[in-house]
Amino acid sequence: MAHHSMNHRRVDSRLLICTLCSIATALVAAQDRPLPDRDAFLRETRKHLQTDSSLQSSYSYVETRREQKRDGRGQIKEERVRVFENYPGLPGEERWERLISENGVPTPPKDLARQDADRKKKAEDIAQRLESQPVKERARQETEWTKVRQERGEQVGDIFIVFDIKMVGREPIEGHDTIAFSLTPKAKSSPRTREGEIMSHFAVKAWVSESDHELVRLDANALDAVSFGLGLARLQKGAQLSFLRRKVNGEVWLPAVVNYSGSGRVGLVWTLRRSGTSEFSSYRKFSVDTSTAFKPSQ
Repeated sequence: MAHHSMNHRRVDSRLLICTLCSIATALVAAQDRPLPDRDAFLRETRKHLQTDSSLQSSYSYVETRREQKRDGRGQIKEERVRVFENYPGLPGEERWERLISENGVPTPPKDLARQDADRKKKAEDIAQRLESQPVKERARQETEWTKVRQERGEQVGDIFIVFDIKMVGREPIEGHDTIAFSLTPKAKSSPRTREGEIMSHFAVKAWVSESDHELVRLDANALDAVSFGLGLARLQKGAQLSFLRRKVNGEVWLPAVVNYSGSGRVGLVWTLRRSGTSEFSSYRKFSVDTSTAFKPSQ
């Protein structure tokens, strides 16, 4: 029996060594290939940088949202887990979240019915406006969409205004070859958007798909305190955010997992310590004609 156990351990050890050697060989081979030209790669990547909300606009998905309150030692003292069905917004509106469970307890049917009724009423109101004032309503929608597109373009532009971007190397992530970049805030910059101003307080590492020029992963760390709103809320130095995207249906990169942790101060009194995770799953193409009743997924 002892002899058999010893042989088993030898087999396990050899398997482990072979696996590590294979990984090391793959990493060395990847680094042997010359890296792409930084400026050309970034130019192509910039064409693909869109907000995920725009990429998600034709998809429905399920989001599992975990939110944790922590004590001064960093230990979890309270956790809340909510699961949402998330649908594209009606024209000119934000996406619609349909809460289907909280802390493992399914949402009561009457509450689901109320959510669905509210959504249906909004859809019917928009359909009525389109029917009674089609030119005015479509002009309003186009104005909103133009504004959103312009804001997205300015936010993407601020990435290149705010950061000194350096190519670090090639790294595999979930089977995809990526090019890693470090993004360090410049000593002086003039971002055009509030989002750009917030970016300037973070050190970032980003991984971009070498073949698709799409963001695969991002890690961000707050270098100092960041003020929000009217300055009454502040995110403290050391807050962290990580973001992972995956290719869905072989056609589009969409959010998979978001993690965050950090402390914040509200006013002069409350210090909040929070962490959380959002996981996105069950992506599927979705479209809805506002002239018909909304039908939630079963």
